[in-house]
Amino acid sequence: MRKIKLYLTLTLAGLLLLSCNKTKSNSEENKNETATVEKREIWTKEQANKWYAEQPWMVGANYYPSTAINQLEMWQADTFDAKRIDQELGWAEGIGMNVMRVYLHDLLHKQDAEGLYKRMDTFLGIADKHHIKILFVLFDSCWDPFPVLGKQRAPKPHTHNSGWVQSPGQKVLQDSKEYPRLEKYVKETVSKFKDDNRILGWDLWNEPDNMTGPSYEKVEIKNKADLILPLLKDVFVWARESNPSQPLTSGVWVGDWSDEAKMKPMHKMQIEQSDVVSFHNYNTPADFEKVIKQLQRYGKPLLCTEYMARPNGSTFTGFLPVARKYNVAMINWGLVDGKTQTKYAWDSWTKTYTAEPEVWFHEVFHTDGTPYIKAETDLIKKMTAEANKN
Repeated sequence: MRKIKLYLTLTLAGLLLLSCNKTKSNSEENKNETATVEKREIWTKEQANKWYAEQPWMVGANYYPSTAINQLEMWQADTFDAKRIDQELGWAEGIGMNVMRVYLHDLLHKQDAEGLYKRMDTFLGIADKHHIKILFVLFDSCWDPFPVLGKQRAPKPHTHNSGWVQSPGQKVLQDSKEYPRLEKYVKETVSKFKDDNRILGWDLWNEPDNMTGPSYEKVEIKNKADLILPLLKDVFVWARESNPSQPLTSGVWVGDWSDEAKMKPMHKMQIEQSDVVSFHNYNTPADFEKVIKQLQRYGKPLLCTEYMARPNGSTFTGFLPVARKYNVAMINWGLVDGKTQTKYAWDSWTKTYTAEPEVWFHEVFHTDGTPYIKAETDLIKKMTAEANKN
């Protein structure tokens, strides 16, 4: 009996030792696996400039098909217009454009993430066919703060961006319980396409501190920027945790960037967290050049992700030669006249228009594909051909 007990005791001890060694081995194995996963940091100047040196001189537009009034109508299954997108990106390719900045929306992910990704893949395939890379925008603080899924409203006559919507909407922004859903949207979306070379990069938040001016300022919350500042920093972290091979950015859009001491906390954070520096400018060529010189101190590639408002003096003729001189990537607002009606100026929210403006504010092509000003499209074609001939 004693022999049996001794045998059982020794057997049990052996099993426990084997179990401990196995657990230790598994633990060490997991530790080694974790150690091999590189943590994605903000790109250094050297990394950013190496990436930029591999790109052509980038010229393109903020893109949405002429058949869509906003991001939701562009991407929802019932209104996703692949045929029209193919046609319009063909027009862009024809004048030498090679990049498009394209808006997504958090509600699209909430509605049908897999369907959205399938349509994004279709869109990227069309863009790639036309030798165009895509800069995706995840969030946006401009225009209507109350986005709703489903059928979108008809355009308000003669009014600039009468149906464009913010992402996230005001209600979500004020409800921190919704933030895990936003984190899921960012991480899943960036992870899904993190190594897709058809994607130029990720613009995480468009004009985060924009209070919408006379369009919706009466219904905007006063602490909007205060809510977005920490949230956007989280968005950068979430996106980096997805380990994208493409750069992350969020563009500064208005303010004095000549001196760190004069800059708003939002703008400091945007630039500090960005792999490449992006900005907007709708002013004169002289102001555009001044801003470029201000932002050059960061030593990173510069992407102008919004410009071109003809009555303001922001034109292709005035801006593109300056951009080429400083090797700044250029993405103007608007490609084809359509439901966004951005040929009308921002002041169409306070001034009554009864007919098409004499001078278009934005857009490059008429709905049938003919250039609004042929001299502009000729210039774009000539300058991109010369810059990218090799």
